[in-house]
Amino acid sequence: MKLLLSGGGTAGHINPALAIAKVVMAHEPDSEILFVGTPNGMEQRLVPREGFEIKSVEVMGLRRRLTLENIKVAVNYFTSIHEAGRMIDEFRPDAVAGTGGYVCAPVIKAAFKRHIPTLIHEQNVFPGLAIKMLAKKADVTAISFDETRQMMAAKKMVLTGNPLRPGLFEPVDTAPLRAELGFDGRPVVLMFGGSLGAERLNDALVEMVKSGPLSFNLVAATGEKHYQGVTDALKDANLGPNVKILPYIYNMNEMFALADLAVCRAGAITVSEINALGKAAVLVPSPYVAHNHQEYNARYLEKNGAAKVLLESELGGASLKKTVESCVADPAGLERMRECSRKIGITDGGETIYRELRKLVDQRGPKK
Repeated sequence: MKLLLSGGGTAGHINPALAIAKVVMAHEPDSEILFVGTPNGMEQRLVPREGFEIKSVEVMGLRRRLTLENIKVAVNYFTSIHEAGRMIDEFRPDAVAGTGGYVCAPVIKAAFKRHIPTLIHEQNVFPGLAIKMLAKKADVTAISFDETRQMMAAKKMVLTGNPLRPGLFEPVDTAPLRAELGFDGRPVVLMFGGSLGAERLNDALVEMVKSGPLSFNLVAATGEKHYQGVTDALKDANLGPNVKILPYIYNMNEMFALADLAVCRAGAITVSEINALGKAAVLVPSPYVAHNHQEYNARYLEKNGAAKVLLESELGGASLKKTVESCVADPAGLERMRECSRKIGITDGGETIYRELRKLVDQRGPKK
């Protein structure tokens, strides 16, 4: 298969595209895959690191209010469609897939003009502007959460889930890890704020730990840049053997396996992993994202009984401790949350997306 993939700006758009590429290569090792991204986005670092070729299209984001800058954006948009079309003509893909971000729109639009099969993928519950705009003409719109069906119209919508890293599902013997951490038999709470950490979660972590003994084991990742500040703030606290503060967690699949409860943000991949693994969670959605999409993700899990939601405006050491302790003090309730999480979890998102792409290519037949 010759597949052109486009998605960029943030890791939330790039990593699903990379996951799709890896599934395609696993099924069809002789495939040719080309990424198209923005010149200065994270994709320029992430994509080559995974061994894929990437080309760039200069594209600008639409301003949310009326401004003269939007005239420049509009001109740039049409130029970027032309540039994306030139790359498509050179590469001659069997299909084009987009995973969101501004760069996705001109690439998919250029594919429409050439009658090349298209698939777009939305990672969050609340669809982004590019995906909503493209869904009515894309051959397949893949969604990650069933609730998204109510939020946009599409030519064909398929619930696929998010493509997740295969290592997530490797079996783990948690006994050695528990012993290594020095944890006793009480429930384990895993707290993290994403790869870079989250300052507000770290502030609440410090307040919670300093408030007195915890009724649970806690392993918390602060993010590299926040680690020194957190450890300095806790230097006079009596952490005890049941509290472990780390800058970063490299063995996340093992920590997930050990954890009885996760405390984290509500990014699309994070909540998809939580559901796929059948974990209970306390979600603190970031309010600093487009369309407040993390709260939509968090509320979806809450509505389905898989998580409790604590808004950042409500977050503090006391509220965090109270919420976590209310979960771990109720083993039956915690198990119900896990079961609800498993019910809405999707473990084969990448495989389903691959099958949809394969069908599109087969239906198209040989290229002329």
